[in-house]
Amino acid sequence: MIRGRVIGRLWSSKNIETIPGGALLEVEADGGGKIVALDVIGCAEGEAVLVTQGSVAASHFPNARAPIDALIIGSIDE
Repeated sequence: MIRGRVIGRLWSSKNIETIPGGALLEVEADGGGKIVALDVIGCAEGEAVLVTQGSVAASHFPNARAPIDALIIGSIDE
């Protein structure tokens, strides 16, 4: 898991139909670096989050073949 903070939102007018509903958020990891993660829980800019990557992120959607590599799985209360 990666701990980070939401620093922005990405907008896309075109996407693949198999991507589940949610927002694409830019997350800055605590150790440095940035990733784009799918947010299905409704996080806001500036919020601390937990992100999972790889097959774990994609397998969260058992009824869809989702091309997801990073998924926000929690909001950290500070």
